[in-house]
Amino acid sequence: GEVREVHHFAALAGYGAEAINPYLAFETLAAMQAEGKLPPEVDEKEVVLRYIKAVGKGLLKVMSKMGISTYQSYCGAQIFDAVGLSKKFVDRFFFGTATTIEGVSLKEIANETRRRHRWAFGGKMSMRRSLEAGGEYALRARGEAHAWNAKSVSNLQHAVRSNSLDHYRAFAETINDRSGALLNIRSLFRIKDAAEMGREPVDISQVEPAKEIVKRFATGAMSYGSISREAHTNMAIAMNRLGGKSNTGEGGEEPDRFVVMKNGNSQRSAIKQVASGRFGVTAQYLVNADMIQIKMAQGAKPGEGGQLPGHKVDAVIAKVRHSTQGVGLISPPPHHDIYSIEDLAQLIFDLKNVNPKADISVKLVSEVGVGTVAAGVTKARADHITISGFDGGTGASPLTSIKNAGSPWEIGLSETHQTLVLNRLRSRVALQVDGGLRTGRDVVIGALLGADEFGFATAPLIASGCIMMRKCHLNTCPVGVATQDPVLRRRFTGKPEHVINYFFFVAEEVREIMASLGFTSIDQMVGQIGFLDQKKAIHHWKAQGLDFSKLFFKPEMGPDVGIFHSEPQNHHLNDILDRKLIREAAPALAEKGAVQIESKINNTDRTAGTMLSGHIAAKFGHEGLPEDTIHIKFTGTAGQSFGAWATHGVTLELEGEANDYVGKGLSGGRLIVYPSSKASGIVAENSIIAGNTVLYGAIEGECYFRGIAGERFAVRNSGAIAVVEGVGDHGCEYMTGGVVAVLGPTGRNFAAGMSGGIAYVLDESGDFAARCNLSMVELEPVPEEDDLMEQFHHQAGDIAHHGRVDISTDMTRHDEERLRQLITNHFRYTNSSRAKTILDDWENFRPKFVKVMPVEYRRALREIEQAAQSRNVKHVN
Repeated sequence: GEVREVHHFAALAGYGAEAINPYLAFETLAAMQAEGKLPPEVDEKEVVLRYIKAVGKGLLKVMSKMGISTYQSYCGAQIFDAVGLSKKFVDRFFFGTATTIEGVSLKEIANETRRRHRWAFGGKMSMRRSLEAGGEYALRARGEAHAWNAKSVSNLQHAVRSNSLDHYRAFAETINDRSGALLNIRSLFRIKDAAEMGREPVDISQVEPAKEIVKRFATGAMSYGSISREAHTNMAIAMNRLGGKSNTGEGGEEPDRFVVMKNGNSQRSAIKQVASGRFGVTAQYLVNADMIQIKMAQGAKPGEGGQLPGHKVDAVIAKVRHSTQGVGLISPPPHHDIYSIEDLAQLIFDLKNVNPKADISVKLVSEVGVGTVAAGVTKARADHITISGFDGGTGASPLTSIKNAGSPWEIGLSETHQTLVLNRLRSRVALQVDGGLRTGRDVVIGALLGADEFGFATAPLIASGCIMMRKCHLNTCPVGVATQDPVLRRRFTGKPEHVINYFFFVAEEVREIMASLGFTSIDQMVGQIGFLDQKKAIHHWKAQGLDFSKLFFKPEMGPDVGIFHSEPQNHHLNDILDRKLIREAAPALAEKGAVQIESKINNTDRTAGTMLSGHIAAKFGHEGLPEDTIHIKFTGTAGQSFGAWATHGVTLELEGEANDYVGKGLSGGRLIVYPSSKASGIVAENSIIAGNTVLYGAIEGECYFRGIAGERFAVRNSGAIAVVEGVGDHGCEYMTGGVVAVLGPTGRNFAAGMSGGIAYVLDESGDFAARCNLSMVELEPVPEEDDLMEQFHHQAGDIAHHGRVDISTDMTRHDEERLRQLITNHFRYTNSSRAKTILDDWENFRPKFVKVMPVEYRRALREIEQAAQSRNVKHVN
């Protein structure tokens, strides 16, 4: 029937349709082809096949966002929330679907269907010969209304550039008074006046000053790479001057920004984001944060990872993200170290260890049920929670996610606040809301629904000069905001003062509303849901059945239960093993003196070495200490996250075994793990020595494991070197750099999403190709290199002085030399019998190794090499 877009197919499939015939779409395409509106070389059959292929890919994208692999599993799964449908209607036709806001019934839906039919087949020829302008995805004349339009953008930019309150009032009026357009849920709300609530208005001079209110504001997570350095630093400087917070996004941050500028400004982003891709997440990055935000999902496209196309990854971006120039970057949809609330608690503990002074934030997406998740996050000892609505913008959101994905923040925020209050958890965590906030009225409604803090992204970007061209992903932004093109970046005209002016305008509007309601501080206003009511005079025939009673429910828990953030979390960091290690490593921390430490370790000693590494990164930066300055020999079973974010100069040697997440975020350190000498009967190369998700997001350093590691070994490795004697499923997944040598068996799906770095796999059985995901990589032999190997024996063979393998040279050559050096190091550090066997019979084992080489990585390396050669030729000439 009238099925057209991917969401239409997804909805029908989700409610049980096993086959769908979009005959109207097929007939439309055929008509367009017959009328010459499509390329002439494409016939009718090909047009239909391309449409089917596009819909299929869209459905796969939708299914993947929910973690569903097959159509049969998605069919009838009903993974939807309803917004604005009456409960009676939902229970009859979509039984089991959650609905928070009630609205239209079968009567209104039937009425709308008849209206559409009259427009199509009625007597008015003008209606029959024309189609609606559309404008769902981008603003069009006489099309769908958008909050950001030429008038609102112009008013805001005039206001901030001339510091004109009149222009800001005009901007706020176009946003706040668009209730006729009914653009969002809060446009249907009415804020009661003080008299209705039995309160008296107060003089505005008694209200919390704007300079304090702006400290509750933060800019949204927009990565350096998605936007230019000029735009990124502009917002950081502005927010640091205000006392608010800017957010790095998931693209890392250049270290020069951690140092205060000569004029007193700071370009350092207060919030450092840790997303699933872990791009640029070094120990130095984390210690330079006031808040560390774990991005569980993104409000504008929940269920999807971030994406940066290759043409935006220039040399500088590649360096910051520890990736390869010209190769596109994709974040995995999930965090591979978070599969339960306990895993999230572990990551919070890890981050708190590396930077005890930073608050740990968790970013969640607004949806029905998010309150229960937020309660778990609070119990996992998060200091801060962000509820992100679907209304925010992102330059990397596919068309299938712009509409019908995510949920309004009003729904998620209300549920989260209510759930936390009912469970006596609200006072332990700060609650932030973001996703389409624009004016002081939005802030007040957010506070009344339960928010302590408020995030803005598109609005400060527009204040900085963005004109909503919607070309962010193309690298062609004409005003220098969302581009890495040096010519276009010079067109950026934004100044920190523009962002500062905008936030002070918002704060003053907040103060005016607070004064009229009788509040003197934001804390007084947080959670006072009784001040919200539904607008009575909504002149729209579909709005009569709206019911916001679930959103406006106020839990009554008594005066002893806090309804805003007022107490700190206890992270239990006082008695951890690292406190002892830091004391014993004092000579190294003070004067870079070499120290040797021995310590027992138990599986309750989690995140060993991380707080020590945080101290080193804070004092010495990413360069850390000279190699092997601090050598710690552990004996026993290490808890989770052993050696997470270990820095240069730290060697952690473990005689025993380790749990999950070994070497997470490794930042230059060396990890050595081998079985206990007291363990009798263990054949190391056949035994598990480390758990799952080893080296997740590793940046630099080296690891040697005498034994087998679990699943997802070296997932998202950006530059670390590792040798292991076997791995489980999904090895080297999403890897973008570094070198991995596997001296034993591998599980299935090796190298899935691997776009950089290389791996050497010993394929004794000859069936590795069947277990390798070849969608992005090619398999090559390791060629014999007589001249290089002779050089290795005479020069690099002195492993006492040449211990580290150089991975800065051409990764398309020198394979035999590199691989033998890796295995030699592995034998030196772990005394591996497996390594000795291979080295003693090298001529027999070398042909059994397979090199895993990403196709895009090889292309990018060759382009970089050719560019370097061209520069050298020009220099010579």
